[in-house]
Amino acid sequence: MATISEATEEQRAVRETSGLLDRSERGKLALTGTQAKEFLQGQVTNDVLALTPGHGCYAAFLTQKGKMLGDLRVLDTGDELLLDTERVALQELFNMIHRFKIGFAVELHKRTLQRGLLSLIGPDARRLAGAEAAGLGEQEHDNAPATIADAPVLLIATDVGVDVLCDAEATAAVRDALLAAGAVAVAEEDAETLRVERGRPRYGLDLDDATIPQEADLNERAVSFTKGCYVGQETVARLYYKGKPNRHLRGLLLSEPVAPGTELTLDDKRVGVLGSVVSSPSHGTIGLALLRREAEPGTAVTAGAARAEVVALPF
Repeated sequence: MATISEATEEQRAVRETSGLLDRSERGKLALTGTQAKEFLQGQVTNDVLALTPGHGCYAAFLTQKGKMLGDLRVLDTGDELLLDTERVALQELFNMIHRFKIGFAVELHKRTLQRGLLSLIGPDARRLAGAEAAGLGEQEHDNAPATIADAPVLLIATDVGVDVLCDAEATAAVRDALLAAGAVAVAEEDAETLRVERGRPRYGLDLDDATIPQEADLNERAVSFTKGCYVGQETVARLYYKGKPNRHLRGLLLSEPVAPGTELTLDDKRVGVLGSVVSSPSHGTIGLALLRREAEPGTAVTAGAARAEVVALPF
């Protein structure tokens, strides 16, 4: 497999202290109104009605056939439901809400350009964000209001640290305050390496509109099987209770860097397409892919001119 190199300062920061990354380009919407939760409950895979202020959940929104149109965080801030999604999925999310909210007491608000989003990644993230003083819970998607650089912010617990949401015009001041407190500015690739190592797929890179949540091992994180009906539920439930996915999300230990989108073959048969690819200081060149079931962990597959060993996730 690929040679393992010494970690850079930025890679060490996201593992040992805290790296800071601007993710303001992510898609952001908000729902208000007395029926906001009731409406969204019928559109996404997780249990929105069960949320209380200060908490949130991860979910997917699907076609009628159970294929993913995108994924999102749903955050109950008390005043609104904040929806945070990959930018590539924003238009589909907006279209879905705009089309189906008719008849519900719910209002849709654009937040993408109006709000900045900074990610603190690493074991020191909660201290730098002032999470304890703000009363931020420990569970992923918990959220709490706070103040940084005299600006009101919303702190959001993540699996690797804390996200900081603020008004767009305050983003620079909040970022500077976090850097002055000890955060280290990192690049997107540093955060992506940690994500891939943890085996978390990203919509638009590893997942697309042909993916069923169970194929990507998202059931535990994103799907409620007790909440009642939602768009695409029949396919998701049938596969969970009676079926067996044809594909599974797997990790790949690659012999050399390979471009995302490269076809993966086993005995000259196509078994998948390479998704995310990163250079890990712990594992060398690694990637994620949805592979057919015959490409089990321990199997060797071909990725262009490279070799790859299929492994279970996380790495």
